[in-house]
Amino acid sequence: MKTNYFNFKKFKDKYLITNEEGYFAFVNEIQLQALIYGNFMQLAPKAVNILKDRYFLYEDEDEVFAQRAIKDYRGNKSYLFSATSLHIIVLTNSCNMACVYCQAQDSAQKKRGRMELVTAKKAIDVIMQSPAKDICIEFQGGEPLINFSVIKQSVEYAEEKYTDRNINFSVVTNTLLLTEEMIDFFSSHKISVSTSLDGDRIVHNMNRKKMEGSDTYDDVVHNIEKLKKAGVGIGAIQTTTKYSLSRVNEIVRAYLQVGLDFLFIRPLTSLGYAKAHWNDIGYTAEEFVEFYKSALQTIVEYNCSGKKIVEGHAVIFLRKILGHLSDNYMELRSPCGAGVGQLAYYYDGNVYTCDEGRMIAEMGNKSFLLGNVYRNTYDELMDSDVCQIICQSSVLESLPMCCDCVYHVYCGACPVINLAMADNVYQHEANGYKCKIYKGMLDSIFELMYENKEIVEVFKSWI
Repeated sequence: MKTNYFNFKKFKDKYLITNEEGYFAFVNEIQLQALIYGNFMQLAPKAVNILKDRYFLYEDEDEVFAQRAIKDYRGNKSYLFSATSLHIIVLTNSCNMACVYCQAQDSAQKKRGRMELVTAKKAIDVIMQSPAKDICIEFQGGEPLINFSVIKQSVEYAEEKYTDRNINFSVVTNTLLLTEEMIDFFSSHKISVSTSLDGDRIVHNMNRKKMEGSDTYDDVVHNIEKLKKAGVGIGAIQTTTKYSLSRVNEIVRAYLQVGLDFLFIRPLTSLGYAKAHWNDIGYTAEEFVEFYKSALQTIVEYNCSGKKIVEGHAVIFLRKILGHLSDNYMELRSPCGAGVGQLAYYYDGNVYTCDEGRMIAEMGNKSFLLGNVYRNTYDELMDSDVCQIICQSSVLESLPMCCDCVYHVYCGACPVINLAMADNVYQHEANGYKCKIYKGMLDSIFELMYENKEIVEVFKSWI
C-alpha cells in the first residue's frame, strides 16, 4: 500500500486532507500519522476503503494508479481543454450611477467614450477566431444600455454571420435605462441579464446611488420583476461593503422577496473609487469572512426549511469539492483564466487579458493590454508575452505558500489584482487580503459539511 501526495491542516478536532484529484477527507491524528509514516496497520478497514476510494491510498503500480486517477484530475482542470470562451465587450466607460465601490473608474479618469459598431464587429470577428465550441459574449460598461443600439446590431451581426457557432449573450447592467424595446429584444434573442442588488433597501441605497445622488433600490427591484415576467434570465450580484456586515438576514431576505434564488456574495477589492473610499466602506479580510460565514449559514438554514436559494461562490467551490468539476471562473483557476479563459474588448478596440485588466487600464496601468482588434488576430493575442506571463504567474502548484496549502486544488490567483495591490504579478505576501478571504470562504464551507450529512445533501443539490 502506498500514500498519494496530499496536503493537510488542523480542522476542529481532526485534520482536513486534500489531494490533487480534488478529494478531501477528515482524519484523526492517528490516521494522519499512519498516512505520513506508512503505518497502515493502524487504519481500520473502513478507513482504508474510504481513503482508497478517494485516491489517498493505492495498491497499484504507480503508472496504473496514475491512469485511474487521471479522470478526476482532468475534471478539476477541464478548463484547460477549452480555448477562450468568455468575451467581454466594454461598450462604454460612461455610467449613470456613482457606486461607492466602483472598481472600474477613479476620480482622475476624465475621458469618456462609446464603442462604434465597426469596432464591435471587428471584436466579434476576433472572438469567433477562438476555437472554443461554446462562446459567451458579455456586454458591459460603464452602463452598456447607454449604447444599446450597438448591443442590438452586434447580436444581429453575430447571429447572422456565425450560424455555425453556439453563442450565448448576456448584458451586465444596473437596469435603470431599461425600456420595453430592450426587454423584448433580450427575450426574443435569449439574452440573459446580470444586475447588482446589494441587499435590502437600506444597504443597496447606501452603496448604489444615481449620479445626482438619488436612490435606486425601487427601480432595480421593479426592473427585475419586469424582466422575470418577460421570461428573461436575470441574476444579481451582491457587493459587500462595511454597511452590509451587520445586515446578513436582511440581505438574504431581500433576494427571496424579489424571487431570486441565486445570491453571489462578492468581496470588495481596493481598486478605483473603492480604494479612495476604503476607510468609509472597506473592512478587514476577517470581517468579511465572518459576514460570509453568517450569510452561508443563513442560506443553508433557508434550504433546510424548504426555501431554495444558493450562494454563487459556494457553488463554484462545491462543484470542485463534491463534483470534481471546474467552472471557467477567472480567479478560481490554476492557471487563472485571464486571456486563455476570458478576454475584454474596450470601446476603443484595445484587448485586455480580462475585465480586471481593463479596469486597471482605466486607472492608468496598461500592463495587461494584449493588442487591438484592428491590428491583431486571436492567435497573436494568445501568443503575446503578457498572456504567457499571466499563465506562468498564476499556477498555484508552483507558487510558494500556495502549493502546500490544503485548499490550492480548489482555489486560484489573480495576477492583475496582485500587480494593482502589491506591484508584482506574483503573490509574495503569505495570507494576504484575497488569500485570507478565499481560505475563510472554504473554511466556512467545510465547517458546515463537517460530519453533517444533511448539509452535504443541501450542497449537492446546488451543483
